[in-house]
Amino acid sequence: MGKLLTPGLTEILKPIVASFFRLVGGSKSPTLWKVSSNQSIDPYEKPDPRVLNCRVQLTEQEDAFTVEICGSIHATSDMHYTIVQISITDITDGTHQAQPIHSRVEQWQMQDSPVFIYNADLGKLPSHVTTLSDWLSVGRLNIDWMIFPRKGKRKLRFSTLILSRWNGQELASAASTFTYENPAFGYIDLQENSRRTKTLTVALAFAVGAADSKLFNCEVEIIRNWARKNIGLSGNSPGKRHPAESLKLAQPSNETKHELDRALEEAVSFFREGKKLDTSNLCKEIVEIAPLADRYDTLDLCLRVAQADGVAAVEELTLLKNLADWLEVDPDRFREMMEKILPAGMHEVKDVEVILGVTSDMSKDKTRKRLNKEYSKWNARVTNTDSEIQAQADDMLKFIAETRSEYVE
Repeated sequence: MGKLLTPGLTEILKPIVASFFRLVGGSKSPTLWKVSSNQSIDPYEKPDPRVLNCRVQLTEQEDAFTVEICGSIHATSDMHYTIVQISITDITDGTHQAQPIHSRVEQWQMQDSPVFIYNADLGKLPSHVTTLSDWLSVGRLNIDWMIFPRKGKRKLRFSTLILSRWNGQELASAASTFTYENPAFGYIDLQENSRRTKTLTVALAFAVGAADSKLFNCEVEIIRNWARKNIGLSGNSPGKRHPAESLKLAQPSNETKHELDRALEEAVSFFREGKKLDTSNLCKEIVEIAPLADRYDTLDLCLRVAQADGVAAVEELTLLKNLADWLEVDPDRFREMMEKILPAGMHEVKDVEVILGVTSDMSKDKTRKRLNKEYSKWNARVTNTDSEIQAQADDMLKFIAETRSEYVE
């Protein structure tokens, strides 16, 4: 299931995102990964020389797992050519809900799948029964090759097979468990975080549209179209998919579409009743789970909602400015987005900080440099062949002159 609501969010958030969350939290059971029931050995337990044994340890630099074997391998003949194959599964939630480890490196991916599988030559066994009395390293598996299912403390099962190179027959097998603290989001986390971010983006877009106590149909339509396109589809998961699977994921069912539309109508009613969200906490959660590019996508939708009715109200502009701060985006990049989507001519009241980046705590010298930079940029656009850009440039030059008069001269 998806990420739980951040503690401290108000109860009124729940009716808005609950329906979205049902859609994106995952109604299907997770894909189970078959786990071998082979012998598992503690790294320091005395191995049984009659069978194959396996153990796993971290390297000194903690950047790789070393897999070692000892014990007996039974081949069909002397001088049998063999290979070693190592796979890893995450059994933190039990073997019945095991998840495979994915590989970032194509060389160590299972065919037509992102699943991690390591293969290496073991060489020729001297006799049909070969006993390794000491531990032999058969693989150094770099951790940066791998993508784990989830972040945090993970219980991993390493399965080692000795196979005939001639016909692929399994000659021996062993397994070992190892506990590893994964510091990065896993591929399931990334899917859930992407879906969660899209859900919260819709909630923020509604908050912007309703900031002036009016939620116009044109604003609702922009949000609805964005949600239909982005919510309920597959997450940004790493790895490969079969083309038919990708097509299926890109075409949500009619039931999903209807449920999404119902959820959107609930949201419209919520905001038209004058209710509010704790937008600061929503942004805080997005920052915790979403990459910077996704946060710009959130702002892009919110700006287009503010643009929809042709006039950006003071309340909408104030909230947009706050969202940019809370989402921790670059202020200059945010102003560029504003210029493109929500130009100053649409602002009910022009804010020098939002439009020009001039703040009240700036010295006169810094303010002058800032305004000179803005003047150069807009002056170069006065002769643009696009009449709309010309008009925007003229309007901005006039505003810059007014700001210079107030803040510098």
